[in-house]
Amino acid sequence: MRSQGQVRFIKISSRMQKGAALAAVLLVTGWAGSMGVMAWNKYAAEADLASFQSEKAEVASARERLDAYAGDMDKLTDELSARQDTLDALVEMLPADIHTVDTNVTDSSEETAETIEQVGKYFPEAQGLAEIEARQLAFVENMTRFADWRAQRAEVALRKLNLDPRAMASAARAGAEQAMGGPLELLSTSADGSLDPRFERLGLSLARMSALERALEGVPQVVPAADHRITSTFGYRSDPFTRRSAMHSGIDFKGAMGSPIFAAATGEVTFAGRKSGYGNCVEITHANGIVTRYAHLSRIDVTAGQPIEAGETLGGLGSTGRSTGPHLHFEVRINGKAVNPRPFLETAPDVLKEARGN
Repeated sequence: MRSQGQVRFIKISSRMQKGAALAAVLLVTGWAGSMGVMAWNKYAAEADLASFQSEKAEVASARERLDAYAGDMDKLTDELSARQDTLDALVEMLPADIHTVDTNVTDSSEETAETIEQVGKYFPEAQGLAEIEARQLAFVENMTRFADWRAQRAEVALRKLNLDPRAMASAARAGAEQAMGGPLELLSTSADGSLDPRFERLGLSLARMSALERALEGVPQVVPAADHRITSTFGYRSDPFTRRSAMHSGIDFKGAMGSPIFAAATGEVTFAGRKSGYGNCVEITHANGIVTRYAHLSRIDVTAGQPIEAGETLGGLGSTGRSTGPHLHFEVRINGKAVNPRPFLETAPDVLKEARGN
């Protein structure tokens, strides 16, 4: 050590050096330890705070979802009520043979079961609504399957009668649209007017079923004369007046003067009056576009625009127009072209009976 121009030497023994080093190490270790404890405490405190904040966030999220769901309870109830109104309207259309469709299987059974489970888990107070919705959807899907089955049955029957189901159904739809009106009532199934795809599918299936079955109703199925004896068939024959070969566009039924003439199928009278060559004549246009014609009548009991049921009396058998004696001339026309009525009258009753499940 240098002091006032003099240099002095101090010896530190190795024992003292070791002790000083140990003290320094202990000091450093102690400082580091305290800093570590402080850091750990700070970390732990931050971790606890973070955990607390996270839990608060989760609780807030669940609470917000519950509040939102609870806040929409009225809206959900309105939606389910709108759906039920739609279903109640459909129930009135149901025929007696709906039991022929298996109602134990639905396409959305697993989906709806899972929905009920989730709603019951997170929103127990809404589980009842979820169960109601599941039953509604099951009903809708079963109704869709039933309508598809009925439509297929009608389609098979039309094919057996050598009729084109698509053309017949299209004509039935066109005829129905010409007589439609009233306030706009969409197949709405929710309060905001949106449409569940399953309800839309049901609407399309019911429309197809209705069109095909309307087409079936328009198939000639009732023998139009009280006496079923046919005196002249469809096709070329010797004309009774000229004795030359001529096309006979219908079939003739012999009968007593004034005996009743019946509508061959359900439809609407589109002509009732005098027609050249046919005499007193009635024409009925049916839902499928088929037109039936009843000629040479002695009297007419119906008027144009009148709806007619199959088997309803149209007038009396006669001999008006180009006729050699009392008889009914009966025609069936599809798209304006005359076709042989006999296969319809002979085949349709059994085919339609089978199609209706009777």
